[in-house]
Amino acid sequence: MSLLARVYIALVVVVGAVCFAAAMASWTAFDVGRYVGYLAIALLASKLKVQLPGITGTMSVNYVFVLLAIFDLSYPETILLACLATIVQTPWRCLANAIHATFNCTSQAIAATGGYLVYHLGERFGHLLPLTIAASASVYFVLNSISIAGVVSLTEHKKLFRTWKECYFWSFPYYLMGAGVAAVVSLANRRFGWQTSVLALPVIYFFYRSYRLYLGKLESEKIHAEQMASLHLRTIEALALAIEAKDNNTHGHINRVQTYAVKLGQEMHLSETELQALRAASILHDIGKLAVPEHIISKPGKLTPEEFEKMKIHPVVGAEILSRVEFPYPVVPIVRAHHEKWDGSGYPDGLKTEAIPMGARILAAVDCLDALASDRQYRRALPLDEAMAVVAGEGRKSYDPEVVRVLQQHYREWEQSAVAHGSERTRLLKDVKVSRGQAPAAGLQQAASRADAEQP
Repeated sequence: MSLLARVYIALVVVVGAVCFAAAMASWTAFDVGRYVGYLAIALLASKLKVQLPGITGTMSVNYVFVLLAIFDLSYPETILLACLATIVQTPWRCLANAIHATFNCTSQAIAATGGYLVYHLGERFGHLLPLTIAASASVYFVLNSISIAGVVSLTEHKKLFRTWKECYFWSFPYYLMGAGVAAVVSLANRRFGWQTSVLALPVIYFFYRSYRLYLGKLESEKIHAEQMASLHLRTIEALALAIEAKDNNTHGHINRVQTYAVKLGQEMHLSETELQALRAASILHDIGKLAVPEHIISKPGKLTPEEFEKMKIHPVVGAEILSRVEFPYPVVPIVRAHHEKWDGSGYPDGLKTEAIPMGARILAAVDCLDALASDRQYRRALPLDEAMAVVAGEGRKSYDPEVVRVLQQHYREWEQSAVAHGSERTRLLKDVKVSRGQAPAAGLQQAASRADAEQP
């Protein structure tokens, strides 16, 4: 656990403990029977919980009775009910972790305190009661969900807003509906007695089933998305094998460029979609070489101007090939622009500076670094440090200076990762001899007979 995560957890625990201590110091129970009834129903509702998507956490429908406590009970009663309901909701394996259980209880105390204060501050404006109820439920929801999303973000290394949005925000309408149910039950309790709160249980169970159905739908959509992602990955791998069959140099090159590019993209804080595009482009950036004649690709010396003109088509052809795959992320612009240069002297479109896609800027720098540090038909490999010095010398001319700066900081550790990852890959079997199969009737040149050879 990082230091920031420890500080955050400690802060939540301290603030929540202050709220709990303040509540217990002024304990009051105006109607013990009503309080025991509310607490029993809340604890029962705590067992109706669902697993949250994408994180290690659960959500219960007991928030309806926490809101009911905010509307009907004193502050100490509300805080104790909320904390006890949270303990019952927490899985036993998590209760064994004192920090985990304490954090859950104290974060719930903070959320219930916020909701209670908003409701009772707004209660003085009786004619705005529906708005007060909605505001109280909203504050309770935000404080409750943000505190948990924050610790998930810090301990599981996920972005806070994305975690909150994907895992909690979908439940906000349910909180508002729950607030409405709690308000109706509160009104009925004041008119007919607290026992009418039992009638809320069927509604609570309906919420619970709605959660289950909704999350089941989300899970189905997630499985479908994973299947589509797997399909795209297999497509990428198949195309990468096609590149390898054309160019013997690409096997290790593709692997190393992918490792460097993805790690550099993470350091540059690219979004998940951009990282997926960069990962695919780093594997497929040379697929256009399928259209370049073999003798040019394998030439042991420098290319002639005419040969270089033919080589320059490979980003365009590669982009055209990949445009037919319909990737769910922007792979094509990266492949097309991976030979553009920072000063505009690259090809095929002469893009410069910020007009070059970020993924292409990253790919261009790491592609050059690995090419210089690898053996080629026309030269021996440079030592990695010398290759990096060459790339750094091209900063502000050929490559994005910020990309080069980050690459310089990490290239040695990324090389180790690339070497480790490269040992896991398998190569395409090209040197295979097929012994079966007869010669076709036409199209296969036969050796000349001795008689034909002796004719003048």
